[in-house]
Amino acid sequence: MIFAAVVTALLYTIASLAQSSRIPPHIGPFLGVVLALALVAHMGNRWLAPNSNAVLLPLVFLLNGIGYVVIARWDPGSAKVQAGWTALGVLLYLLTLFFVRRSRDLERYRYILLLVGGLLLVAPLLPGFGKEVGGARLWVGVGSLIVQPIEGAKLLICVYFASYFASHKELLSIPTARVGNHLFLDPRPLVPILVAWLSSMAIIGVENDIAFALLLFTLFIGLLWITTGRFGYLVGGLAMFVGGAVLASRLFPQVHERVLIWFNAGKYPSGSGYQLVQSWYSLAAGGIGGTGLGRGLSGKYLHGVVISDLIFTSIGEELGLIGAAAVVMAFVLIVGSGLRVAQTARSDFSRLLATGLTLLLGFQAFFVIAGILRLLPFTGITLPFVAYGGSSLLANYALIALLMRISDEGALTPVEQHSGLRQPGDNPPIPLDP
Repeated sequence: MIFAAVVTALLYTIASLAQSSRIPPHIGPFLGVVLALALVAHMGNRWLAPNSNAVLLPLVFLLNGIGYVVIARWDPGSAKVQAGWTALGVLLYLLTLFFVRRSRDLERYRYILLLVGGLLLVAPLLPGFGKEVGGARLWVGVGSLIVQPIEGAKLLICVYFASYFASHKELLSIPTARVGNHLFLDPRPLVPILVAWLSSMAIIGVENDIAFALLLFTLFIGLLWITTGRFGYLVGGLAMFVGGAVLASRLFPQVHERVLIWFNAGKYPSGSGYQLVQSWYSLAAGGIGGTGLGRGLSGKYLHGVVISDLIFTSIGEELGLIGAAAVVMAFVLIVGSGLRVAQTARSDFSRLLATGLTLLLGFQAFFVIAGILRLLPFTGITLPFVAYGGSSLLANYALIALLMRISDEGALTPVEQHSGLRQPGDNPPIPLDP
């Protein structure tokens, strides 16, 4: 955590030197605030989850710091707001660890969480509260405060999916329906979860946001395949994805436009493809080592999106392939740590929840970066912990807190360490006082 804080302060200093040729006078207080946040988060871990994964939070803090430096470089006003959201994110992280003392407690409230998640999904459609930005109606505004409730909804829906799949694991994976002399999987247990998923997809479709629909689709198919181990579900899911993508490109003008840009952005250099074309020029200008923090030009052409949807472009331009690869590797390590947490979980629900949370975070980062690099059509969602946005930051800090709770539960107890055997069950043995 100290390393991440110091790196953030050094990058901030370098960016200031490049822009004004002087060290920022407030670098001391800035480093103090960053170290204070790191210390608060670390002490919270020692108190609430002492045996949790030691890799996740430092990586998150490093990504958050890099994102803040890029935001401050292009928009100091937004950087102040982002700093406030970061402090609230750390607070929410600690509150999540404090109130969720056992991950299995969430399973008992799966229908309540599904209901709250559904309400958050439909909130942007409410007249007077919903706000439309960039053709998508995903925001809820009260006065000057504008939030994106779907960021919280995705976590609640993930908990519901994990709970339902864990309780219906055998029915979804073992053939029990007889037709003649053959046994087939009974499709009835799949109906409620399909209804919940399709309802979520329909609502997001009405809100004209295909990015989160794709994210929830990936979550659903991924958990279904991991729960059952049946390759047919994965093949069927991919077939549904291809069919849905073709249908969406015909029904939704925004999707159709982005597919056209993906196929041949050179035809739209001054229209709808302007931002992506300029982002590719910026990445090319960065080369291997980058132009240097504070020396790039992408913000002049990409304006507000350089700190939100296309912040990875600014990183690639000013820090080069090396800096961009460092960000990618940080996400790879987070995903690897999340899957490791899932492997050590002590219940099917905790295992599926950790896997689902990791899928959400990993695929969101992948969709953003792949869209900018033209591996996939550009989706326009935020890069977790890096891009500007309070709703995303808060939701992802809560996501990491849940992973840390599952990690702490899965750690070996002194009895297990002494015996060399891992005990099954949700409640590992607690050694008696001598």
